[in-house]
Amino acid sequence: MNLRQELERYHNASYGWALACCAHDRARADDVLQTVYVKVLEGRARYDGRSTFKTWLFAVIRRTASGAWRHHLFHARHLALQAEGTRSAVDESAEETFERTQRLVRLREALAALPDRQRQALHLVFYEEMSVREAAAVMGVSLGTARVHYERGKKRLRQRLEATEVSDGSRFPRHAIHDVVS
Repeated sequence: MNLRQELERYHNASYGWALACCAHDRARADDVLQTVYVKVLEGRARYDGRSTFKTWLFAVIRRTASGAWRHHLFHARHLALQAEGTRSAVDESAEETFERTQRLVRLREALAALPDRQRQALHLVFYEEMSVREAAAVMGVSLGTARVHYERGKKRLRQRLEATEVSDGSRFPRHAIHDVVS
């Protein structure tokens, strides 16, 4: 397979990882992924075969997103003010959809509240179906460090989801918590 085919093969997973690295900001994730593709296709980022292509690609995405994050921090206040004005109202007639959406929002908020490394480890293992060893390579940390981030992230996520149940009176289904953090 050539480079372009490999990028196409992993596009959906790469986009998911870019979203995770960009705090689920679709515009930033789009920009990061486009920058990564340009780097790879122009040869500024070169695959050397020391890991799987996917692991290498995810590491390039993480490093590119980190650089984009530093740029984002500079403009964050302005973007936050714009975002406040564009929130949409929820359709009250779709109660079931609303509740499902609220559970998803609570899950995303709980994930977003985790430290970056814990969130990254969970994303790579759960959503990208990587082993902790592969996640360590993507994150640029040792296997032991990745395991610590992964286990602490699961514990904190479980605690946050259970605390959310108590504080707002809504229930995040126990089986969903177990499925996410076991």
